[in-house]
Amino acid sequence: MARQLKTGDGWRLGWDQDAAEFRGLVGGEQWAIELTEPELDDFCRLIGQLANTMRQMQQELMDEERICCEAESDLLWLEAEGYPQTYRLRMILLTGRRGEGSWSETAVPDLLQAAQLLKVF
Repeated sequence: MARQLKTGDGWRLGWDQDAAEFRGLVGGEQWAIELTEPELDDFCRLIGQLANTMRQMQQELMDEERICCEAESDLLWLEAEGYPQTYRLRMILLTGRRGEGSWSETAVPDLLQAAQLLKVF
C-alpha cells in the first residue's frame, strides 16, 4: 500500500511512498498542501501530542473553560483551541514553501484518528 488518501468531512490526509519529494498531503474543506515525509511525520506526532494534552487538561478545567495549546517542531507549528473535548486545529508550515491551514471542531477527531493510522501497514 504505497499510496493512500483518507478523507472526511472537512479534512484530507494523504501518503504517497513513491513520490520523490512531497510524500504527504494535508488538507481541509477548501485547501490542501503537500508535505515532505519529515513534515508529515511531525504533523502526525504533534497532533497526537496536542490531543493528549487536551485530554489531560480536561481534568483541570471547569466545563465552560476554553483552552489554547501549541506544539511545534523545526518544521511545523500546531495549535488546538477550544474545549478539551472539542477544539479547532491550526497548522503553519515553517520552512520551505510555507503554508497555513485549519480544521473545524467536527473535523479534528477523524483527522486525529487518520493521522495515527496513516503509515501503519
